[in-house]
Amino acid sequence: MSKFDPYEHLKIIKNEDGTLTRLVELLQIPATGEDDVLPGQIVVSKDVTLDANKNTWMRIFRPVKIPSNDNKIARLPLVVYFHSGGFIAFKVSDVMSHEAMNKLSYEAPAITLSVNFRLAPETRLPGQYDDAMDALNWVKTQAMDPNGEPWIKQYVDFSRVFLYGTSCGGNIVLHTTLRALNYNLSPLTIEGIILSQPLIGGKKRTKSELKLAADPLFPLPVIDLVWELALPKGTDRDHRFCNPLGDQQVVEKMKNLGRCLVIGFGGDPLIDRQQDLVQAMVLQGVAVEARFDDVGFHGIEIIDPKRASAILNFVKEFIV
Repeated sequence: MSKFDPYEHLKIIKNEDGTLTRLVELLQIPATGEDDVLPGQIVVSKDVTLDANKNTWMRIFRPVKIPSNDNKIARLPLVVYFHSGGFIAFKVSDVMSHEAMNKLSYEAPAITLSVNFRLAPETRLPGQYDDAMDALNWVKTQAMDPNGEPWIKQYVDFSRVFLYGTSCGGNIVLHTTLRALNYNLSPLTIEGIILSQPLIGGKKRTKSELKLAADPLFPLPVIDLVWELALPKGTDRDHRFCNPLGDQQVVEKMKNLGRCLVIGFGGDPLIDRQQDLVQAMVLQGVAVEARFDDVGFHGIEIIDPKRASAILNFVKEFIV
């Protein structure tokens, strides 16, 4: 029996200089640009530079038809989104990420800002949290600047900002929201955070990790490798970036989080950790809404449109 190779599973090759060669190139969708491009177009999108030195950027999604009250354009919530990919893969222009944000922007409706953060191991944690803070500060700058980005300036209700992340994106949202508590982001108010199947870990195996160790999509050796590539060099899976519940200061700081939605599936090796996270938040007095389903696995929304729809509905209800 051949030995399981997590690099092969992830379709990556580690180079001698520590970088990765990523062998899978997903279909890329360009932004539509400023205008209502095609008849029947329901959402327009455009790309903006976040930090040219870091090569980070974002894609803004805006519904073509914005609701209005008394002939005044209604201001929409802003959803700042962080994609999945184990910190090492994917970008916001990938077809699945682009289409998911298109749907969310139209159906919520909301202005959605999808952040193309730097990937590990070329940039290790906390680089991704830095990029997320850059995104929040960028929004703050647009809000304050008379000549700020019009889609943000004209259409966003800055008192209704939501941070939403899937898998590693959920990890980024949790740590970034805790970090943001140290800063004055006014006029932005983070009204809530959405953690869909958040990627968190720890050295000691949980029951669900052991039971689902050979999960076809996200087996333990793959989870271990992702952390090995993403965590700061010389640290282990009990570092707070991976194991927030292992750090009492992090847990206590959670009491300052606003509303929180956590989504998870029983077939995800990480389900025990996600449920422990919900429990820790509840004990800190956080208003948590937990949507756990016994059936389903990590990343199910990528291949199951019905589940993707269900997740979208949870998110929509939480935002509205």
